[in-house]
This record gives sequence, C-alpha cells and structure tokens, in this order.
Amino acid sequence: MTREQQKWYDKPVSKLILITIALSWMFPYVGFLISSFRPGESVKRTSWWSSIGNGQLFSELTLENYYEILFAENLSRSFFNSFAVSIPSTIIPITIAAFAAYAFAFIDFRGKEVAFIFVVGMMIIPLQMSLIPLLKLMKGGAILFGVTIIPELSLNGTFVAVWFAHTGFGLPLATFLLRDFMMSLPKSVVESAKIDGASHLTTFFKLVLPLSVAGIAAFATFQFLWVYNDFLVANVFMGIKPENLVVTSHVAQLTVGNYGEEWHLRTSGAVISMIVPLIVFFTLQRFFVRGLIGGSVKG
Repeated sequence: MTREQQKWYDKPVSKLILITIALSWMFPYVGFLISSFRPGESVKRTSWWSSIGNGQLFSELTLENYYEILFAENLSRSFFNSFAVSIPSTIIPITIAAFAAYAFAFIDFRGKEVAFIFVVGMMIIPLQMSLIPLLKLMKGGAILFGVTIIPELSLNGTFVAVWFAHTGFGLPLATFLLRDFMMSLPKSVVESAKIDGASHLTTFFKLVLPLSVAGIAAFATFQFLWVYNDFLVANVFMGIKPENLVVTSHVAQLTVGNYGEEWHLRTSGAVISMIVPLIVFFTLQRFFVRGLIGGSVKG
C-alpha cells in the first residue's frame, strides 16, 4: 500500500464511506437471517424491518423453522450426497488441471498456443447449453460416422455423472488459473532442475507443486463452494429421487408448500446449508495464506 493510499484510508470521510458500503452489503443478509427465525404468518404479513420498527420482532422469534428443517426426513442423507458430489468434483479437476497447467507453462510442444486458446474458449461456453448434450452422452454414448466413440454408459442418476459434469465445467478455469500462477513462479528454479537432470515429473512434484499451493487452495475453495451450492447440475444428472437429493435440492423441496413458497423455511434451510461452505472457506483460507508464504522464494 502506498503512502497516498494510506493517507486516504486514514481520513474520517473515507472510513465513513467504507463503513457505509460494508453495512449496505450486510443489510440483505441481516434481514435474511432475521427472517429465518420468524414464523411463516409473520413473514407473509409484515417485513422484518417493520417488525423491528413496531417492536414485535423479539416477541415473535422462534426456533421452529430450524427444528422443522433439521429433523426433516433424509436430510442427513442429503448432506452425505452433497459431500459425495463436492469432494471428488473438487479433487478431480484440480489434479488434471495441475498437470495440464505445468505442461502449458514449462513444456514446449507443437500446437501449445492453439490448445490453450481452445481451453480458454471452453470457459465461454454457457453451462446451460451443455447440459442436454452431456445428458445424452452419458446415457447413450457417442457414435461418429457409424463408429462408436464412447460406448453406452448409462451413468445418469449416479455420482459419477455429476463428477464428470463438474470436472468438465471446472477444468478450463482451473487450467487457466493454475497455468498463469505457475508462470509467475521463478523460472530459474525450474531451469536449475533441468540442468541437474531432473525429469518433468520430479520437477512438478518436488518444485512446482509445493510452490503452487496458494493457487491450488484458491481454486479448491471456489470449486468446492460452487459445487456444494449447485442446484441445477445435481438435479439434471442425479434426478429428484429422495435418495439422490443434495442439500440444495432437499431444502428446495421442503420449502414448497401447498399454497406457494414457504419463505420462512427457505431462509432457515439456506442458513443451515451455509454452515459447511463457511467452515470450508475459513479452513482453506488459513492454508491459502500459508501457501502464499511457502510459495515465496528467497534469493
């Protein structure tokens, strides 16, 4: 931070602006949390800020919403499904992308620039446009000019289908981010390893991978949060059978009443589903900082 920036942050007006922005950002989340403790009839009758203004908020707060969500049938199975989907869908693309990023960063081969442009182009394809082709591919395979390229797999409704889908959607971004991160590493270290006769695998596992912990931790955080909070991909590839529901799908089904949305249950269910991502975020944040320190190279 420069001296001019430090002076700007120290001004009272600047602090007031930053505090105002922070409070404005937190305002919807505070209302979201308050609504999760209010009964359904109160949520439909008055807004949460009106209940604060007329002094009725504290008298109507209840834990009934959380009780109804926590003790819902098969909710523990849905949490297990979310972990069974999220953990492999985070590890698989990171593993593949780390090798690909090393190749793009440190290995010279014909067509490398064209291949990397293709990887970047895959990031632009909307996820929604890929769902139906992937769904048909995982069910019936692929035949090109009468030749079977991919056999009939019948993977729909299984965890493997969701793993493949999230790996395909997350791999281009992971490769792009890790390649840029690896290219920022000191090239003298990699060149010294080559001079000493180290193979690419040795250089990757002994040098590049430990120095890339920060980039891997950053992408792992975003990938896990995106997959865990996903609703669309899990519903498309696993269906809506009770035994296949993830947490987001289960909460969505619990909060649909006979006469419309049960918003008081939806807010409490969302708060419960947020606990795991918050724990993962703050846990990986510690390793993220450690990776930044461990990735520094002293001359």
